[in-house]
Amino acid sequence: MSTARRTVSPAASLLRVARDRPRPVVGERCEMCATPVGESHGHVVNVESRALLCGCRACYLLFSDEEADLRYRAVPERYLRFEGLTVDGRAWDELQIPVGLAFLFRNSRQDRVVAFYPGPAGATESELPLDAWEAVVESSPGLTVLRADVEALLIRRSDKTSASCHLVPIDACYELVGRLRTLWRGFDGGSEAHTAMDAFFAQVDSRSRPAPAGIGTS
Repeated sequence: MSTARRTVSPAASLLRVARDRPRPVVGERCEMCATPVGESHGHVVNVESRALLCGCRACYLLFSDEEADLRYRAVPERYLRFEGLTVDGRAWDELQIPVGLAFLFRNSRQDRVVAFYPGPAGATESELPLDAWEAVVESSPGLTVLRADVEALLIRRSDKTSASCHLVPIDACYELVGRLRTLWRGFDGGSEAHTAMDAFFAQVDSRSRPAPAGIGTS
């Protein structure tokens, strides 16, 4: 007695494969342990590649020891405002930054301060002349308070003699650069970019507290 072989159509096979396929992951996940994270989550920076990684709270805390010599470091949430910073045209030119906005941070692996400024291609690096940076710090010694790799000094020249200066998390700087990249027009960015900068700095200023006595500008 023979048994008829059941024939499965190609369409049915495709439907079964689609039904059994794992559902795609919805939302962001920690880039270290794959745990789901909310929209508001911390970041960890790879100090060698400068790459930012989304981190769950547990992984974030693993790299929050400032004294440890680690490949990854948690990005803090500190915002400070430095009052009375003076950066005249000559000093700005010596820093070799062609536009009126830049963020500076200390690269621990290279043991030097580097600066980035925004443009149509994203963040452009400007290697700071050491003597030019030391001259700025000499006039405002409180600027040395920033933590290497994870915090930056966000400086925006408002006129020929003065500038606003905030200490911010490094991820805030990359957020600003990413926003400006889509809006930048011409050499100075154009009106849309400047409107975005105004809104960003207003937000930063609202989150910032004055630099404590003893680390402010002189």
